[in-house]
Amino acid sequence: MDADPFETVAVEVIESPCVLVCSIDTDTGWCLGCGRTRDEIRRWTTIDTAARRAVMAVLPERMAVLEG
Repeated sequence: MDADPFETVAVEVIESPCVLVCSIDTDTGWCLGCGRTRDEIRRWTTIDTAARRAVMAVLPERMAVLEG
């Protein structure tokens, strides 16, 4: 039997944490809107799921520092 060219494949997607407030804090180097570094923002679409999860895991702590 031939493979179905329209077969649906489950893909895990991690949305971007961007909230369209793109301004970098000069003391920390983190975005004031999402908490990512410039490098993390720049590479977001090219890093794998594990790397995105790692970044997402530190964002709440970074945002607490920025908001504190």
